[in-house]
Formats: sequence, C-alpha cells, structure tokens
Amino acid sequence: MKTLLINSLAVVAGLMLGGMANMAVVMIGPHVIAPPAGVDMSDVDSLAAGAHLLTPAHLIFPFLAHAVGTLAGALIANLLSTTRRGALAYVIGVFFLAGGITASFMIPAPAWFIALDLLLAYIPMAWLAAWLGRRLRPDETSPAS
Repeated sequence: MKTLLINSLAVVAGLMLGGMANMAVVMIGPHVIAPPAGVDMSDVDSLAAGAHLLTPAHLIFPFLAHAVGTLAGALIANLLSTTRRGALAYVIGVFFLAGGITASFMIPAPAWFIALDLLLAYIPMAWLAAWLGRRLRPDETSPAS
C-alpha cells in the first residue's frame, strides 16, 4: 500500500512540475521570439485569429514547452517512484500526449508542426526521462553499468 501511495504521488508531482516547466517555457517564448503584431501567444482566441501570421520560428517555444514539460515531469515521476520507474515516466508521457492531442484540435497550427510535436515531444521525452532515471538512480539490485 505504501508503494502505491508513493508511486501515485510521484505521478501527481510529475504532472504538476511538468506542467509548471511547460508554462515557464511558454511564458519565456514571446520574450525571446516576439510574436507578430496583434497576436497574444497566451490567448487561444488571439492565437487562432493570428495563426496565419506565425512563422516556424514562432513555433519553436511551443514545441520546447511540450518537450521540456514532458521530460521534466517524466523524470520527476521516475526519480520519486519506488517501483516501475520507467513505466511511470511513460504514464507522464501519455498524459502529456493526450494534452497535446487535445491542444492540436483547439489551437490552429500547421499540419507539419502538429505531426512533429505529437511524434517527438511526448513519448520520446518520456523514453529519455526513463533512460536518464536509470543513469541517475540505478537499481540497487542490478549490476553497475
């Protein structure tokens, strides 16, 4: 029962901290790459109205936000959990992927960006987090790598 509680809290912490990392990158983006005049990158309606004005450069930070948020959340869940650490990293990846799929229907973007985002920002980042987690916190029962 204690393991289930710890693993559940690890997933909740991963979702929360991954979401915070995502939002931090989203908030930094417009300060690094200025949005087109009249487009508020934090407002879905403004973004929808000005989507045709966005260039590939404007999409770098949304992609980074999704990738960094997923990586951070999955790594946190991996490092805080007691068992099934790799699987919990993928749980975070699937949660963030579901959010990405939902966002792709709500926020207009070019098809190439949606495909790139859904294919590279979520499950591969969960895999990377699982890999990093094995390096940062190896199992005590497995031989040293």
